[in-house]
Amino acid sequence: MLEVSKLSASYGAIRAVRGIDLSVGKGRLCVILGSNGAGKSTTLRSIAGLHRPIEGKITLAGHDISRRSVHRVVRAGLALVPEGRMVVAPLTVEENLTLSTFSGRNNDPAILERVYTLFPRLKERRRQHAGLLSGGEQQMLAIGRALMTRPEVLLLDEPSMGLAPSVVDLVFDAIVELHRQGQSILLVEQNAELALSVCDYGYVMRRGEILVEGPPQDLRENPEVLEAYLT
Repeated sequence: MLEVSKLSASYGAIRAVRGIDLSVGKGRLCVILGSNGAGKSTTLRSIAGLHRPIEGKITLAGHDISRRSVHRVVRAGLALVPEGRMVVAPLTVEENLTLSTFSGRNNDPAILERVYTLFPRLKERRRQHAGLLSGGEQQMLAIGRALMTRPEVLLLDEPSMGLAPSVVDLVFDAIVELHRQGQSILLVEQNAELALSVCDYGYVMRRGEILVEGPPQDLRENPEVLEAYLT
């Protein structure tokens, strides 16, 4: 389980996140909704060790990871798929995937086949340079690369951004399948209706704070959420 308690963090000189609490239970798919600048990405980056929290505590499976470096957070069992994908363009698809074995968590060759089963398109293009992939294929590769570390919790930052609707469907089909398999997921997504259709629980952020939280049906019926994100 991932637990975030009273987290405050900065983005540059701005305190972008202020005293938030959230949790992701084992096998749960939770979503953070909010407009641009709400603090969603800063929250994920702080959990992943890319930003050092100003205050608060982050625990994974009972272990405090609040002040750990990025590679130690990955070894603890948490992987971030960042906004913008950040694949290594000159390397092939398979080389990008196997880079993740250096995290020290992946000693099972079957995990590569699991990624290829989830994303058959990556297997077809495994010897192609990552920089030549479409945006959707790069998003699949970024998710696959994170899965290669065998994460306890997978963090996904705006996986639908910039993708054609048909490709968004493919990516979200994979997210739903991972959830079905028992993968714990924390998802940041601006497409509120899509995110609420697949999640177990949601948090809505505004100006660095959690405005409201609850099961997806409750959020759909909340007047503030309905007006801001679902109309």
